Amino acid sequence: MLLVLKENITQEQKELLKRTLTDQNCITREIRDMGKDVIGVIGKITKDIDYFKKMDGIADVVPISTPFKFVSREFKKEDTKVKVGDVVVGGDRIVIMAGPCAVETLEQCMSIAKSVRQYGGVLFRGGAYKPRSSPYSFQGLEEEGLKILAKVREETGLGVVTEMTSPVQADLMMQYVDVVQIGARNMQNFELLKCVGKMGKPVLLKRGLASTIQEWLMSAEYIVSEGNENVILCERGIRTFEPSTRNTLDLSAIPVLKKLTHLPIIIDPSHATGMREKVSPMARAAIAAGADGLMIEVHNDPDNALSDGPQSLYPEQFGKLTRDLYVIAPVVGKQLDFDYLKKSETMKKSNGNGAGTATFIGALGTYSHIASMQYFGDDIKPLPKETFRDIFKAVDSGDAEYGVIPLENSLSGSIHENYDLLQEYDLKIIGEIKIRIEHSLIAQKGATKESITKVLSPPPALSQCKHYLDQHPDYEQIIAKATASAVKTVSESDDLTLAAIGSSMAADIFKMTIIDKGIEDNPRNYTRFAIISKNPETPAKGTKSSIIFSTINKPGALFGVMKVFSDHEINLVKLESRPIAGKPWKYMFYADLETNIEDDKSKQVVKVIEEKTDYYRVLGVY
Repeated sequence: MLLVLKENITQEQKELLKRTLTDQNCITREIRDMGKDVIGVIGKITKDIDYFKKMDGIADVVPISTPFKFVSREFKKEDTKVKVGDVVVGGDRIVIMAGPCAVETLEQCMSIAKSVRQYGGVLFRGGAYKPRSSPYSFQGLEEEGLKILAKVREETGLGVVTEMTSPVQADLMMQYVDVVQIGARNMQNFELLKCVGKMGKPVLLKRGLASTIQEWLMSAEYIVSEGNENVILCERGIRTFEPSTRNTLDLSAIPVLKKLTHLPIIIDPSHATGMREKVSPMARAAIAAGADGLMIEVHNDPDNALSDGPQSLYPEQFGKLTRDLYVIAPVVGKQLDFDYLKKSETMKKSNGNGAGTATFIGALGTYSHIASMQYFGDDIKPLPKETFRDIFKAVDSGDAEYGVIPLENSLSGSIHENYDLLQEYDLKIIGEIKIRIEHSLIAQKGATKESITKVLSPPPALSQCKHYLDQHPDYEQIIAKATASAVKTVSESDDLTLAAIGSSMAADIFKMTIIDKGIEDNPRNYTRFAIISKNPETPAKGTKSSIIFSTINKPGALFGVMKVFSDHEINLVKLESRPIAGKPWKYMFYADLETNIEDDKSKQVVKVIEEKTDYYRVLGVY
């Protein structure tokens, strides 16, 4: 059962509660879930629920009906996020673990690891101990393989994942690896599960060859009941009657698990299919189905691999797959971040008052907040501001290290104010992120479509939901500064006639009810955000540049600048004009280019552009 504690519970009341539970030989876990302090209780409880409800400091008692307790969604509503060094499994960024099935040599592992990192992988998988069906197959390098994995981590910065097959390996695992994998054959090796539960390291628990989802979750319960909450579930295919693939990849397990458990879920399409050409399609499908990450086998010479060569992708194939996933991920509200590890390293070096802080418009839960979390991860400190100018001021003064500003929406167009502010402030664009905008109609609990008469939201959100609002002509549209600010206003009111248009995240934060979801006119509704900073690092490998310029006042001047880009085969992906303050009929042009305008190859291009313009400035290379 769950004991929901009152906010004003005293330490004495809490100690009395714990003593009562200890006297009954109960296992307890104290967590914070959905903004509330909760104690989970497992064991044969002789006292009834009413006894605990009457205890001082208890707000509510909730029974847990599933046989698995600590890992159930009943126990914890919020998703668990497992941290592996700087990597978070279960967050808004997709985590890809990739590498060879077996560790063979240092040279082999180092070569593959560098490709894995280059193409977006953030953890390196490789087997040092290989439980095989045949006793005559390669069984792994054992401790020597673990030492190789440790060297790979030291050289590349990739955390390492490897399989543990016996409790006697515990000390070696503690010494060399970051994530301990429990293979499919050991899913119900209960002594091994208890061992990794006591170790405390993150555990990747693979589904057994013919195990049900409930059996799988009960195995996870063994680990968590020993005190280790850092469990990642891995679906790797189950044995069925179908012989076309090695196993049958059960993608339906993803939505089932998302409902049953708070633990993160990754998919291993390599072991599931056993065929190289089947890996990428199933990986793409897994992300579309809502998986938090993937485990992919990659080998630089799969024809000569000591284990599972036929299912291993070549590095170039892995790169093609991650580019596909980069496009798919925003559709399901996630990101594949090729600079995941680099950003973490940069943030560690940050110093000053605003170190590790991202500022954005509105309140917590606005789409700008979502963009900042998907770009930087959960460790970024949020700093909401009331206006776009406040964002620029905070970054310029050093109160915030980064600013997150929307530049354009696929339905409602450009946010002109931010283009003007980019011209006014000497700040740099260091990155960009595109997120899908899925609007919801949000109101107080008890409100209905019929009770609502007023809808709050900023103009872009209202315009993006025009068709929906046209179906409700009685709704009065009221302008708000940001979507989350509108949701916050509704939360502070007891008015059942008041609603807001905003994100589902904002509804969760402010404990509001979603009346209708997906009310935007077009599902292809995306916003591009720019990340701005005052002191960015020099982006040696930037592939995109943003510039501003104004032309001399003569016919064909703009065409002359455009011809420079054409002559040098530079793709112009956006051109925006804005009037120059105080100079009627004079314009500043903003251009996004698919090139690094500051590298050595572009020096001649810049020289010609400067000759053809009377003002030129690089806003950023990223």
